[in-house]
Amino acid sequence: MDSSAARFLKDDSAGLRLLMDAVDLLATDPRPEGSAPYGSPDLRRMHVGPYRVMYEITEHTVTIVVLHLGRLA
Repeated sequence: MDSSAARFLKDDSAGLRLLMDAVDLLATDPRPEGSAPYGSPDLRRMHVGPYRVMYEITEHTVTIVVLHLGRLA
């Protein structure tokens, strides 16, 4: 588990579960409604509740790499 996720787990386990479920769904739909490109079509960001995720898509190997996980203030 990412250190950011571990930090949030203590404070908001239900919200973190929703976030992880949303990230899991990126495997089948890497560009879901509500996500936005961030400088290039393969670098995207999305909000899930109070959290934001920045991720990179690699089409050839169907890989989603979460680059940043943060909580909105």
